[in-house]
Amino acid sequence: MKQLTHDSTHFENQKFPIILFLDGLTSPANIGGIFRLADAFGVRKIILSNCDFQPQSSRFKRTARHTETQVAFEVIEEPLIYLKELKDQNYQIISLEITDDSVPLQTLDVLKTRDTVIIVGAERRGISQDLLKLSDMATHITMFGNNSSMNVAQALGIALFQITKTLTPQVEN
Repeated sequence: MKQLTHDSTHFENQKFPIILFLDGLTSPANIGGIFRLADAFGVRKIILSNCDFQPQSSRFKRTARHTETQVAFEVIEEPLIYLKELKDQNYQIISLEITDDSVPLQTLDVLKTRDTVIIVGAERRGISQDLLKLSDMATHITMFGNNSSMNVAQALGIALFQITKTLTPQVEN
């Protein structure tokens, strides 16, 4: 067995009909990690709202590893207006958050006929109540320890793995 390098892997470039919506993240490492996840999982776009996004930060750069040049992103000022517009365009909006009616991630029924927005929230407070109200559904990762939450980038990686298994990718040239 021989470990492969970036140049010797033969993964096919694919995109999934997914937009990641980051609500109030402050950690450059988390934001950089999410860019890297977005590239790895073929996410179409990242939206940053109320985030402390510093693309020149050395911590962001080390974690993102130049994926900010590969993944489309946009910084927005009006999250409610933006999400309402996506909802009007028939996107399904999923919040990755434990709520009183969230469903376990492994039981989430993602509609394959609709593009998807996945919202993740700030490290300490989660997703804002206004954005939760706009969501079509909320999902959570079933946990088995004493803690009721995990790092936002790690949780998003788990969610992307589960959700992309159910969607059909579009091959990129």
